[in-house]
Amino acid sequence: MTKPPRTRTPRRTPAGDRYKWTALTNTTAAVFMSALDGSIVLIALPAIFRGVHLDPLAPGNIAYLLWMIMGYRLVQAVLVVTVGRLGDMYGRVRIYNSGFAVFTFASVLLSFDPFDGGHGAMWLIAWRVLQAVGGSMLTANSAAILTDAFPEEQRGFALGINQVAALGGMFIGLVAGGLLSAWDWRAVFWVNVPVGVFFTVWAYRTLRETAGRDRGRIDWWGNITFGVGLSATLIAITFGLQPYGGHTMGWTNPLADALIAGGLLLLAAFVVIEKRVSAPMIQLSLFRQRAFTFGNLAGLAISIGRGGMQFVLIIWLQGIWLPLHGYDYGDTPLWAGIFMLPLTAGFLVAGPVSGYLSDRLGSRGLATGGALLFGASFLGLMCLPIDFGYWIFAVLITVNGIASGMFASPNSSSIMGSVPASLRGVASGMRATFQNSGTAVSIGVFFSLMIAGLARSLPHTLTAGLEQQGVPAHVATQVGQLPPVSSLFAAQLGVNPVQHLLQPSGALTHLTAAQQHALTGSEFFPTLISGPFHSGLVIVFAFGATLALLAAIASLLRGATPAAPKTPGPRTSAARTPVPRSSAAKTPAPRTSGTATPSPARTDSPTTGTTTGETPPCH
Repeated sequence: MTKPPRTRTPRRTPAGDRYKWTALTNTTAAVFMSALDGSIVLIALPAIFRGVHLDPLAPGNIAYLLWMIMGYRLVQAVLVVTVGRLGDMYGRVRIYNSGFAVFTFASVLLSFDPFDGGHGAMWLIAWRVLQAVGGSMLTANSAAILTDAFPEEQRGFALGINQVAALGGMFIGLVAGGLLSAWDWRAVFWVNVPVGVFFTVWAYRTLRETAGRDRGRIDWWGNITFGVGLSATLIAITFGLQPYGGHTMGWTNPLADALIAGGLLLLAAFVVIEKRVSAPMIQLSLFRQRAFTFGNLAGLAISIGRGGMQFVLIIWLQGIWLPLHGYDYGDTPLWAGIFMLPLTAGFLVAGPVSGYLSDRLGSRGLATGGALLFGASFLGLMCLPIDFGYWIFAVLITVNGIASGMFASPNSSSIMGSVPASLRGVASGMRATFQNSGTAVSIGVFFSLMIAGLARSLPHTLTAGLEQQGVPAHVATQVGQLPPVSSLFAAQLGVNPVQHLLQPSGALTHLTAAQQHALTGSEFFPTLISGPFHSGLVIVFAFGATLALLAAIASLLRGATPAAPKTPGPRTSAARTPVPRSSAAKTPAPRTSGTATPSPARTDSPTTGTTTGETPPCH
């Protein structure tokens, strides 16, 4: 007896089914946690360094500080494409659920540190790397899970919420790090444990595979050349920011040059390999889609600008503006996060709204307008004096947050809607790679520009200022030769470097009470650094505005959002029966158990694209 054909398959995702909201809630929590941990440590670093008894300004400890900041982003940038590809092969939900478990396990190990000093820092860096592996598994597959679960007309809204959670987590982490570290530095890792356990269990119980799998092979040579090449390039940035051979930065370090050259060669070899292997790690053919290529290029430029701006604003607030307004150095990390809340608020409002509008108006106009507004906010910040009025600053960073939200959601929707369903995992990973690589590169680019600006005048300014307050010339010269990167990180860590560096020499004890008060007060160092810092700011913000303009051009070149291309496979040989355009726009072609009947591609649709070559969602 022949069994009747199945009418309900595991890939069923009705538009009204509550499963899509379950997927949205779980993946939103996942990307929020992953992004939160990328920034929560940034504010909590002073408490962490005190907790493991590590002097943040000791020359050899700058590397620990850099790796605490960049290690997490580096790992995510390298792995997201690989784990996205694994999701396409073995199931996106399976890889995603495993990522939740890995992330939670690493958070447990981070919440206690049995060592002190450098060993304690290495413990944290190592487990942060494992935590980033879990975060990569979450972020690489979350957008693909949502794209599978949501119908086309709601996809922009869902991806917008997801993207807002990811970038919002970066900014909320700044405040959360200050609040939690004020209680206990381990609390910045404890917070992940109960949340991670709950959502791990919930994900295993509720999420299901809703799309077919691409049963290919793992491209080992592609994975190796890509992973090692990108890692070498990003690691070189950490060496480039550290002083070397009497220079303020390490870009003359042969090791840094060798890592960059070797990394770029491996990345070039990766492209050659991907063109020749039968089962490539990434589908280079995806770059034939204008929306995919130019969307990722625009996203990379915005990511570099946004990541660099975040660090610069924190240093500006913590190191100069807040001390000048009477805030104690120990309190500046927390208040810097609070004063940056308008940036987060603007983004949280604009992100979902722009995602909703992109489903109706299209992605190109919103994303392009967001990039232009993003650049305009940089120009406004560039015109501010160092000791600005807060309300104009709040307006400008609110505009910046709104611009980021206007760009992020439509851009992600356009990218994900331009690829076939079976490659959404790897496409999501590639999108995340561009974003995370941009954030990591932004640290090197913006800090290098800032350090170059400070190096021209800070040593002389600092030395002269110390001598005017009675500090002996040899001590003032020694402090003045402090690498500018140390001064920047001192400001970021809420440390008064003048007091910190004069105490070991005993110079403070030989000064008058008035001189001691002036040197250790909240205004001496910020006043000295204001002039050199402003010169660096102008360069940094001008570069950010240029990046935003390039992003706007790339976004404009993406063209009208096309239908998602077919995945090559057995179905391509089926007979193609054209559907009249007049009926295709209103009534979908009837589904049968026989030959598929594709609808013509829509080039003028304002939605995020269609999924062809796959069973359409049931309605």
